[in-house]
Amino acid sequence: MTPSNARKTRLTKARKIAVAPMLDWTDRHFRFFLRLITRHSLLYTEMVTTGALLHGDRERFLRFDPAEHPVALQLGGSDPVEMARCARLGANWGYDEININVGCPSDRVQNGRFGACLMAEPGLVADCVAAMKDAVTVPVTVKTRIGIDDRDSYGELVDFVGTQAAAGCDALIVHARKAWLKGLSPKENRDVPPLRYEVVQQLKTDFPDLTISINGGIKTLIEAADFLTTLDGVMIGREAYHNPWMLAQADRVVFGDDHPPLTRHEVLDRFLPYAQRELAAGVPLSAMSRHLLGLFQGQPGGRAWRRRISENAHRPGAGIEVLSTAAPRADPPLGG
Repeated sequence: MTPSNARKTRLTKARKIAVAPMLDWTDRHFRFFLRLITRHSLLYTEMVTTGALLHGDRERFLRFDPAEHPVALQLGGSDPVEMARCARLGANWGYDEININVGCPSDRVQNGRFGACLMAEPGLVADCVAAMKDAVTVPVTVKTRIGIDDRDSYGELVDFVGTQAAAGCDALIVHARKAWLKGLSPKENRDVPPLRYEVVQQLKTDFPDLTISINGGIKTLIEAADFLTTLDGVMIGREAYHNPWMLAQADRVVFGDDHPPLTRHEVLDRFLPYAQRELAAGVPLSAMSRHLLGLFQGQPGGRAWRRRISENAHRPGAGIEVLSTAAPRADPPLGG
């Protein structure tokens, strides 16, 4: 097997459990932390706009630690030429996949003509997919909703999906809610429109050769495993951020890796040298520690852990001792 094929095989396997791109949350510090909990799950960046990459600080937006692999870059944009240029930047930087955001419903994103509003322009999205496929050899994928506003018929969704598949889309990640572009905030759009998992499952029936993952409201590995009986992947968002330990058994349960997972304290111990390096590079502790608040969720001392970090990490000169002294004294039996 060539290195390229081996990489794609690993990515296909990793797609079984993915952690969703989440603005302000899935930055490189969180991804490094999460990789200590699950070695195999696919991680995504925050959405990065084409304008930010083409005209801004590329190092800031693209830098990641090699330990984060497999990791995907999510792009926001709608100009095929610019999307292709940015896809090439991401591939050259070492990302394993380039993803197109066709799911965000915010006004800012709509004004930039990308995100969920692009569901109304399947041909334009397909042009982006085709241009990106011509520019890179890594997979190009699309993350979308099941519909927007009153354009939420299954027929329109099938037309959208079929158009992307014909353009060469390697995988589709479907948030099983429609989006209201007017009248609901982005937060409300994550909760108010009802989840319709059956729509995503029907898509897989109708497009059996297209890799399809489901997203939206999934909170446990048990739920994820159930979806994996009919779908190719499960993407988990907010639950993975607030309760990252939910993924501690993913490598064993989903990926068949029998290596014992690290304990919570072992995860923290391995994060500390990373934090020390980043501190030396000028990154404030609070930029990293905020992602660790859920590490001891539901455990004795978990509330105190969050409080100590929240009270001390932002102080001038705060170092890794804030994290090491805030941790509960010992892991629960069997490593927690």
